[in-house]
Amino acid sequence: MKTILKLEEAIMFVASLFIFQTMNLSWWWFAGFILLPDLSMVGYLFNTKAGAFLYNLFHHKGVAVIIGLAGLYLSSLPLEFTGLLLFAHACMDRTFGYGLKYENGFRFTHLGTIGKEAVSS
Repeated sequence: MKTILKLEEAIMFVASLFIFQTMNLSWWWFAGFILLPDLSMVGYLFNTKAGAFLYNLFHHKGVAVIIGLAGLYLSSLPLEFTGLLLFAHACMDRTFGYGLKYENGFRFTHLGTIGKEAVSS
């Protein structure tokens, strides 16, 4: 089942690339900013609860869609790009097995445990 979910995420990531090409922006924008949402991990410097909240906020596809739709409604390319980038990043992370975080630590995600102690499946 995990393979099917990862394939679905990879397809959504590729779809994001196709949507990006319609934005009339240089590919350097996409490549330069695709890892930016990972700065949300700074919340873990405070505690795991703050870390999980901030990480999940920047990696939640619902938030990404709302920002993207707001950009479309307001004809705001920066908002459209932000929404698409957040969506693409979340899809990319989930393709590699990184899910939304639980408050008990960075390794504990909605897709399972990650890291050295994780059981391969």
